[in-house]
Amino acid sequence: MKKNFLIGFITVVVLSVLAPPVFAGGQKAASGSTVKIAVAVPLTGDNAEYGKSFLTAAEIMAEKWNKAGGVLGRQIEIVQFDDKNSAEEAASIAQKIVSDKDIIGVLGHFSSGVSMTAAPTYQENKVIEISNCASHPDYSKIGNYIFRNNTVISAEFDVLVDVVANDLNLNRIGVIAIKTDWGNTAGDIAVKMIQDHPKLNMVAYEQVLETSDDHGPAIAKLRAAGAQAVIAVGMYSLYGPLARQYKEADPNIQLLGVSNAYTQQIIQLGGAAVEGLFAPVSFFAQSNDPEVNVFVSEYTKRFGMEPSALAAQAYDCIGILLQAIKNVGYLDREKVRDAVNAINYPGITGPTTFDSIGDADKKFQKVIIRDGRFVQYSK
Repeated sequence: MKKNFLIGFITVVVLSVLAPPVFAGGQKAASGSTVKIAVAVPLTGDNAEYGKSFLTAAEIMAEKWNKAGGVLGRQIEIVQFDDKNSAEEAASIAQKIVSDKDIIGVLGHFSSGVSMTAAPTYQENKVIEISNCASHPDYSKIGNYIFRNNTVISAEFDVLVDVVANDLNLNRIGVIAIKTDWGNTAGDIAVKMIQDHPKLNMVAYEQVLETSDDHGPAIAKLRAAGAQAVIAVGMYSLYGPLARQYKEADPNIQLLGVSNAYTQQIIQLGGAAVEGLFAPVSFFAQSNDPEVNVFVSEYTKRFGMEPSALAAQAYDCIGILLQAIKNVGYLDREKVRDAVNAINYPGITGPTTFDSIGDADKKFQKVIIRDGRFVQYSK
């Protein structure tokens, strides 16, 4: 009897030791399973090129870790979801993601409005959401599981305002923004920052449909107001048509874009018309950093062009999540969340730390298109 009891006791102890770690809330991860990270981005629709680039970057980081043995002795699995950059799709996808208790975090979504639609579901279910591009000021305030590996949009406008006022010595500034939730918010912020700047005069603010490539009426109003420089707030599809049409009407206009503009697609779409366009970036593909070179080489081989800053930030997002898991040593969402918040991650987009509400601090470089390619700006 005692012998049977002892054997049973030893069996229970051994099974307890070998049992897989648990997620916060008591949800067990399957023994020998992969570590799942969701990537919820637009893979179809108007912004599919952005989403595909983020997915490519995420897969490269996961494969890098997998070749080195994975994390916690498990391989990393990227689980992809196509949200079409639609708030309705994102809400449905968020429910699917939180219902899979093996998913510890999600890279996503693309636009701020879509990210903010999904974020409350992630927050309620203690799933880490880390966006590489949501720049709305209120996004990370939704909860302590909501992070961004980029800055609020005002930080980018700080750079652009400095370029106009101090590098170019221009003072009559216009703004053109796409008519979306993100474009409306970002455009309003740009206008306010220009109005508050002692050297600048805000002359006109125009909005255009995201799906339109006819910007003639907006350009006419900006020209009539005497704009010397125009800050364009949109996705890469805005810049090519805008630059071609504006340069035909005013060859001397100075165009500036947000970080979304740093992508090879606008050079393909805009050609000579985008020469001289400025953008602020946290990542530059021509860096001498060996880690950057490895990523750029692999990404270019897969995607057919150099990565944007947003793709590089997606790459670092996955690295941040995996490093946080490694630092904790087991899969507990609450502990991993704490580790993300406390991390000092030496990524290819610069050292990354998060403040108390989940915002990252980024250092920006000024880049300009010269001779058909992006280069670091110098006077």
